[in-house]
Amino acid sequence: MASMNIAGTKNPEAAVPGMDGLEPGARVVVAMSGGVDSSVTAALLAERGYDVVGITLQLYDHGAAVPARPGSCCAGQDIHDARRVAGAIGIPHFVLDYESRFQEQVIDDFADTYLRGETPIPCIRCNQTVKFRDLLATAKDLGARALATGHYARRVAGADGPQLHRAVDPGRDQSYFLFATTAPQLDFLRFPLGSMDKDETRALARRFGLPVAAKPDSQDICFVPQGGYADVLARLRPEALDPGDIVDLDGRVLGRHQGIVNFTVGQRRGLGIGGGAGEPLYVIRLQPEAAQVVIGPRQALLRHGLRVSEVNWLGSAPLARNEGVSIKVKLRSAHQPTGATLFGQKDGSARVVLTEPQAGVAPGQACVFYDGDRVLGGGWIQREEGAQAAA
Repeated sequence: MASMNIAGTKNPEAAVPGMDGLEPGARVVVAMSGGVDSSVTAALLAERGYDVVGITLQLYDHGAAVPARPGSCCAGQDIHDARRVAGAIGIPHFVLDYESRFQEQVIDDFADTYLRGETPIPCIRCNQTVKFRDLLATAKDLGARALATGHYARRVAGADGPQLHRAVDPGRDQSYFLFATTAPQLDFLRFPLGSMDKDETRALARRFGLPVAAKPDSQDICFVPQGGYADVLARLRPEALDPGDIVDLDGRVLGRHQGIVNFTVGQRRGLGIGGGAGEPLYVIRLQPEAAQVVIGPRQALLRHGLRVSEVNWLGSAPLARNEGVSIKVKLRSAHQPTGATLFGQKDGSARVVLTEPQAGVAPGQACVFYDGDRVLGGGWIQREEGAQAAA
């Protein structure tokens, strides 16, 4: 495909949504994963007259023995695709080797979280560390005024500075995965696709003639090429697949399992204890110290409250410890926001009291705070046993 050199045919008249505070001509680093969203972001900004520099992170190498799964991201093919897109739109492009950082800050954390009996979200850790800390610092070193990404979220000007909001298209909204973004980082970040839906993005990719216009969206965990995360854990932390007992709430052994990493709180299928006409059983909690999976009826899953750690607060006023803040929370990425009251704690954690009890509150997942479409921050759901879990 011939190069279009979009950067040489600038069209600065039309403003780009989400680029407030930056006039055409300003240098913007675009994090290019090789997918459609980040490619359109780079092409759109180049067309509108920004001085765009594309950067792709080499995060891991599966090796020749493990072919990358179609639709995965940040692997060899994606680097090649990002380079092709940069050439097509006429912008400089660099590949940075972040493999060791990604291994330490994302992959090792992923494995250790499973060992603790929790269910990790490596995409959030990647945003929190490799992308919005390390890459952002590199963008500043290059003289950029902003780091732009293809995330579907909105950066909205507020009286006290920029705010993080949900995307216009609720089906594409990625604000849940951005809860750990700090206020200083948000000041430097831009999300040009937050006011679009996926059809609009695809249409722009076709109009720009991008070589990735028909590329599928990335799926699953990027460093698990065949979707078998247990295989990755077996290599990284073999003890994660140690067998143990499946027990009921009274501690009676009902069966055996081949590693607690194969289970998550709220899981119903695949318990390996056979069927029956009785009440459906769910994973209530994981006890890694005893290598036990505790199962019980759905009623035992209901939580009235939870504790979250590593709280990132983006509210306009400080998070008080004694006065609760009325908010909405999402307890999983696909969870509909539900009412809650938030209480800050002196150790940097927070207590969330739910308006209605919720099932399947899984330790290791994120609890993200909302006020309407605005993201107020969030934290990581912690393990709590017995009576504390129901408090």
